[in-house]
Amino acid sequence: MQSSRNEFRWLKTTRGSAIALAAALACAGTASAQAQPAPADAPETEQADAGGEIVVTGSRVERAGFDAPTPTTVIGDVELRQGSRPSIAQVLNDQPQFRATSTPASTTGNTNSSASTADLRGLGAVRTLTLLNGRRFTGSADLNSVPMSVIKRVEVVTGGASAAWGSGAVAGVVNILLNEDLEGITLGADAGISSRGDGFRYGFNGSFGTKFADDRGHFMIAAEYVDDQGAFDRLSRPNLGAGLFSLNGRLTLQPDVNVASAAPGGLIMSGVLAGQVFNPDGSLSPFGYGSVVSPNSPTTLPTSMLGGAGRSQNDYLAVSSPYERINLFAHASYELNETAKLWIDGSFNRMESDFGFFPDVRAVSPATPTTAAAGGILIQRDNAFLSSAIRNRLIAAGQTSFRMGRFLDDIGELGILNYAYKRDNIEGAIGLDGEIGGGWKYSAYFGHGELKNRQALQNQRITANFNNAVDAVISPTTGQPICRIALTDPTTLCRPLNLLGYGNASAETVAYAFGDGGNTTVTKLDTTGFSVRGDAFSTWAGPVSVALGVEARRESIETTQVDALSRQGALGILNFSALDGSFNVKEAFAEAVVPLLDIEDTATLELNGAARYSDYSNSGGIWSWKVGATSRLFDSLLLRAVRSRDIRSPSITELFTTRTTNIQPVTDPFNGNQVVTVFRYGGGNPDLVPEIAHTTTIGGSFSPKFIPGFSLSIDYYRIDIDKVIGSLSAQDIVTQCFRGNTGLCDQIVRDSTGAITTVFATNLNLASYKTRGVDFEASYQLPLDTVGAGLPGSLRFRALATYVDTLLINDGVNTYDRAGDVGDNAAFTTPKWRGTGSITYQSEDVNVDMRMRYVGGGNYNSLQPIVNNRINSRTYFDLGAQFNIAERFTLTATVNNLFDRDPPPIAYSSAIYDVMGRYFQVGAKVRF
Repeated sequence: MQSSRNEFRWLKTTRGSAIALAAALACAGTASAQAQPAPADAPETEQADAGGEIVVTGSRVERAGFDAPTPTTVIGDVELRQGSRPSIAQVLNDQPQFRATSTPASTTGNTNSSASTADLRGLGAVRTLTLLNGRRFTGSADLNSVPMSVIKRVEVVTGGASAAWGSGAVAGVVNILLNEDLEGITLGADAGISSRGDGFRYGFNGSFGTKFADDRGHFMIAAEYVDDQGAFDRLSRPNLGAGLFSLNGRLTLQPDVNVASAAPGGLIMSGVLAGQVFNPDGSLSPFGYGSVVSPNSPTTLPTSMLGGAGRSQNDYLAVSSPYERINLFAHASYELNETAKLWIDGSFNRMESDFGFFPDVRAVSPATPTTAAAGGILIQRDNAFLSSAIRNRLIAAGQTSFRMGRFLDDIGELGILNYAYKRDNIEGAIGLDGEIGGGWKYSAYFGHGELKNRQALQNQRITANFNNAVDAVISPTTGQPICRIALTDPTTLCRPLNLLGYGNASAETVAYAFGDGGNTTVTKLDTTGFSVRGDAFSTWAGPVSVALGVEARRESIETTQVDALSRQGALGILNFSALDGSFNVKEAFAEAVVPLLDIEDTATLELNGAARYSDYSNSGGIWSWKVGATSRLFDSLLLRAVRSRDIRSPSITELFTTRTTNIQPVTDPFNGNQVVTVFRYGGGNPDLVPEIAHTTTIGGSFSPKFIPGFSLSIDYYRIDIDKVIGSLSAQDIVTQCFRGNTGLCDQIVRDSTGAITTVFATNLNLASYKTRGVDFEASYQLPLDTVGAGLPGSLRFRALATYVDTLLINDGVNTYDRAGDVGDNAAFTTPKWRGTGSITYQSEDVNVDMRMRYVGGGNYNSLQPIVNNRINSRTYFDLGAQFNIAERFTLTATVNNLFDRDPPPIAYSSAIYDVMGRYFQVGAKVRF
């Protein structure tokens, strides 16, 4: 145990958060389409580069004026600065098409803590392909790895795009484009804090760019440091202690649900002393039960209650996890001649954290008077730490032992379970872009990246040692407490553990009975590709443009270290395992744009088709394709439609990841809807096969000439996914087992009384997902000098909304609709409506933003018979200002959730509602 603790001692000195798979460029090609996208897809001022053209992520074809049939939304300067978000993932989460599945605030009790990913449609981040400058990169698993200071814009393709970009583009593509043409020096700093006085975050960033070799070469480098100290005050944030409460078999959502079968210091749950809690000096006092306990029955022990002196395991969780990160990115390019440019880039990312997770709770399970209570901690009548008065009462009652429920929240220096990790990722890529004559262009690249991931869950029970230490007696020779095992084994290292009262565990006993588990893994990514694009020939309506290419990549994961206790299976919460594996894929793709009609100023019609063949070493060959069409009428109306077959192969983490753990409250319909807190364990599965999705998108955009500066787009989407890879929430597994899915019942572990203790949620190929919805986007740019001569600046109005009609989940036995489920215990929490609207005033010296974020309400969980199941909607307002001084200095100030709108009732955390509350942030930047 001591060696295990030393192995992870370095983790205890860090601070921060997030499980980070870091970043850089492990490319997927630079053959992106140059075009003017539909005006409704983004404001014109944000679309254009210096040359008036931008990359269109919805296609690999390169041709000016080409309208991709797949809708694309651009997130530009205004959206990037609104809210002063610390990572690009959290910028994306403000957009209605995304769900904040993984953020510092939504994974506070999870070994994925603080990771920030992009999750389009709420179908899971793994179904959104995230690119950096059009290339795959390992940092897509945690977008904290991308320096915010050098992001130029983000293009979001809200539809299937596997044929163009490869596996993973089921819900869409997010392409993060960096400003690689930076010149000069820029330095910045910012800081923020919540209105509760927690959540303090500060950061520094800087960049430098210059040309060289008579402007044939360019070099840039950027660095970023962020220290987020986390938010821990759950009590001052209304509704964060809420949860489901069962009374007479009826479930209700209540604001303060606590455990009634365990307490700090120890709560006696059986025999003549039941209902008494140990004081720090070992005496007893009545436990402060809440206003209502459940189950409220003379024949069953209570497990939960409203209010009272008890606690919930969630009370110990952070509101937002702390983390510390360092990012470094560099890029250099050099024009070898007039037709070829060599480029190279690299990045380093470090993400680390060390913070209190949650306490181990040894709760007593329900039981009848004729059945001994199980679970908890068994205390014998001759326990060395029992007072004579308590022992005499047990003797008088003829009782030889009792069961005690206890929060292990006072163990050693750490107190509760502690999670610590450090992720280091270093990656580089090199490529060559050029022309080969006749207007044809080519791109070639190679990239390699390595992520070293060290993590530890500290202060765990060593099961056998803990049980021996708890069973303490008085030594017949010394009269001092010893472990009972020492009576027969004088050489034992066991030291007696006093859990009868808060804070009585000695340091030497903690060293014997508790230990750390952890492992170190190395994930590698190698990727390479070559592509060409150009005009093959012309028809009566214009040139037929094509893109052709081949790509290959190899991903692997290797466990280089596992602690000795985990290898023995000795730990009581999480035994880390050694999982190793790899896969590779070879791909070829082709795409073409065929114009069929071109009547100047009247109508155009183009067909767009693409196909990709992928050969995976672990699952074989598979095709993806798309067919689409666009028609522009009178230069004002663009109509588009696309049908695609998209794939998603199992990721390296889904195939081979070690076990993940978190805690979740679960309602057990098998036991009268009793609410218990359980451990949910996830993990990889090497037998997974690729998902197959079919996506249909139909819509268009309208930019009338009679309203200059206005644009509107509406797009309907339909996504059907088969052989889905994923895992369910603990509650969904229990509920679907109750509804007849016996396969899921095998993933539930119960104790001897039938109470649920553990739910396994290993990745599986589930049956199917089906989702339908509509995206809306509107913008209007109003130069104020058109209102009144001499008025400076302009007003910009923009609104985005998404309506989700259905989100059908078929687990093989039952089909249920998750659209409109918004509770934190339901998988795929997806409100029917989400929207953002903003008004921005822009001038040379001042920019002011007012933004509204709307999250629709719905059912807490439609699969559960909850009396007050309805959750109301929430509307948040953000206010920001930016002041430019003397062309070199910029000052910013932001207030998010201006009116401090409370979250709805939440037992754990929320992926869709704001749990932080009002948050202030200021910043400054100087340019040389």
